[in-house]
Amino acid sequence: MAKIYGDEDASLDVLEGKTVAVIGYGNQGEAQAKNLRDSGVDVIIGVREGGPSWKRAKEDGFEVLPIPEAAEQGDIVHILIPDEVQPKVYREHIHDNLSKGDALGFSHAFNIHYGLIEPPEYVDVILVAPKGPGDMVRKLYTEGFGTPALVAVHQDYTGKAKDIALAMAKAMGFTRAGVIETTFREEVETDLFGEQVDLVGGVLYLILYAFETLVEAGYQPEVAYFETLHELKLIVDLIHKKGLTGMLEAVSNTAEYGGLTRGKRIINKEEMKKVLEEIRSGEFAREWTMENESGRIVLRRLRKEIENHEIERVGRKLRKMMGFED
Repeated sequence: MAKIYGDEDASLDVLEGKTVAVIGYGNQGEAQAKNLRDSGVDVIIGVREGGPSWKRAKEDGFEVLPIPEAAEQGDIVHILIPDEVQPKVYREHIHDNLSKGDALGFSHAFNIHYGLIEPPEYVDVILVAPKGPGDMVRKLYTEGFGTPALVAVHQDYTGKAKDIALAMAKAMGFTRAGVIETTFREEVETDLFGEQVDLVGGVLYLILYAFETLVEAGYQPEVAYFETLHELKLIVDLIHKKGLTGMLEAVSNTAEYGGLTRGKRIINKEEMKKVLEEIRSGEFAREWTMENESGRIVLRRLRKEIENHEIERVGRKLRKMMGFED
């Protein structure tokens, strides 16, 4: 059974007198920094000097510093820049500015688990990973609740790494909703798997191939769009609120029977297992690293394929008709 922590299991006392240096001020960086500050934590921001994030963080009232200075001043250096740029930024600006007993924090375990960042032995290494985007992290906190999250400890130099991780989670509102203890390995492997086979890759190509099948069979693209993309939100909302059983109870008997008897023919579990093995073996991490080093040629090509797909042209027209887009 998972160990789940609530507000009563964490104390902000461990953060007293400490400065949290949030590295990056994007979607997660801004939200997490604001939540920490509103909980009374001393927060500074480390970003590229003069960039748009620098200006925005200053306008939001933070002390903003170049990344090396922020890392040097921070007792907890919480890295919230994109995975692919973290190793270079860490090597060039953070590593040499860490002091004995500091804590190095992440919200995704990718670079630690796959060895792309190798922290010194004299720091704590922790994970505080909200299960939601930054705007939701901030919105739920300001409403008096919070986003569920994961916490993990990779390296416990001070003997207080877990207490620090839980305190960070509490200060950001995560313990209000519940925080699950995990490992760096479990967080990154399940996260990548979910993105690839379900949340991003799986659902994207399920929609595209369903749309293409109908259009190639002679059905109107507009009708195909509604059946394969538009109505998906209604189903996902039901699942989110009521679970799978609740969704099945809400749809028609015809939809339930058809879905339960045909769905397994569409989804290939054996291929899912292969994808998981690519993640666990490090094959995907190596591939993604090489993709970034080569200028993201494959990613740019695949993005263009989606942007130019007929479903996007039809979708833009229909979303304007429905008032979703200008």
